[in-house]
Amino acid sequence: MGDPGHGPHGQDRPAPPRAGSSPRDRGRLRGRARAKGETRDLSFTTAATGRAGQSFVWTGDTAGQGWGINPDLGGYTAYATMHATRPDFFVHCGDTIYADGPIEASVTEPDGQVWRNLVIPEVTEVAQTLAQFRGRHRYNHSDDNLTGMYAEVPVLAQWDDHETTNNWYPGEVLEDPRYDVERRVDVLATRSKRAWWEWQPISNGRDRREGQRIHRKVARGKHSDVFCLDMRTFKDPNTPGLERERTSLIGDEQVRWLVAELKRSTATWKVISADLPLGIVVPDGDLQESLSNRDPGAPLGKEIELARLLREIKDVPGVVWITADVHYCAAHHYSPERAAFTDFSPFWEFVAGPINAGTFGPNEMDATFGPRVDFIKTADYANQSPRGGNQFFGHADIDDDGALTITLRDAKGSVLYTRELSPER
Repeated sequence: MGDPGHGPHGQDRPAPPRAGSSPRDRGRLRGRARAKGETRDLSFTTAATGRAGQSFVWTGDTAGQGWGINPDLGGYTAYATMHATRPDFFVHCGDTIYADGPIEASVTEPDGQVWRNLVIPEVTEVAQTLAQFRGRHRYNHSDDNLTGMYAEVPVLAQWDDHETTNNWYPGEVLEDPRYDVERRVDVLATRSKRAWWEWQPISNGRDRREGQRIHRKVARGKHSDVFCLDMRTFKDPNTPGLERERTSLIGDEQVRWLVAELKRSTATWKVISADLPLGIVVPDGDLQESLSNRDPGAPLGKEIELARLLREIKDVPGVVWITADVHYCAAHHYSPERAAFTDFSPFWEFVAGPINAGTFGPNEMDATFGPRVDFIKTADYANQSPRGGNQFFGHADIDDDGALTITLRDAKGSVLYTRELSPER
């Protein structure tokens, strides 16, 4: 359940074919009163050592917009689809829960079909207490498809906004009347992070001084280092994004860390997993939630921070960005020849999600960093339920020689888009 090499894994299926050693033991779960509970075989999988190649999947957005575990459809079946690809690890790009989205027993879809949810008390209203945040995670982990994958595939988890509340930033005080117990986002985020950490355990490496830090690098063999970002903890307030001075989404400390680690990395591919996209406009009413600001000119506001980052890593080969968040899938190529800001090297960004939530899109693109939409697949209509099949994940396969093949896939595993990338020598 944690970062590769740190989580418990089940026995139902054989270990992934590219995995390293898989020690097994027998364990027993105990409750708070130390009563004996369920006994299960446990195992964990380390990064491959005998082969250079790796494969992984990524997505985001689980149980959003009120679309929860539907027993009539088999629950979170897209998790089983990801699992069937036999990935070496899984990156959850954020929105692991929707703490701000109540789940009702039934929802009538636009075509008249009735979506039926399993429901527990903690998901029927917005999460404000620690128990409610914990209940949200417990709810998702009651799905056999999700737990079957988590039991076998190492998970690199990130958080975004819905682990706490929609589009939040530090220091915010909510005006939403549903928050009648606690309206201070900082308090809610502290509770949210504690529950998230209990259900999505991650490793911070060997330095105990780092504490509970979500941004981190995870090395996965010769060809891949994964850099998980935290684009929530250090975020400045949402504004129209037109400030002449720099405002933060990632924060100075994290930018310095990322630049240093990217330059230090010897992996063929440096995969940056972001919980928010780069060139997609993500509005928060009249404000902006993400980096982009709808202004195609020179970087402003939070874009200045990204410009600094791209400038400092322009000589680092093999940088690829992955993300979710916007509830559709897309492939974007960024190049200075199309951009207002030109001091960077071309790169790809691949977007894939949701995995069990409402599907939307497309969003407007911001031209500041020169994105070209190479592929896009969106909902048939806004907030389409998972029944429609427009649930998406990305799959990355790295050959032993370092060649990278990215595919974007739907809930049934159909390949919608393929991009082959060669190592930069």
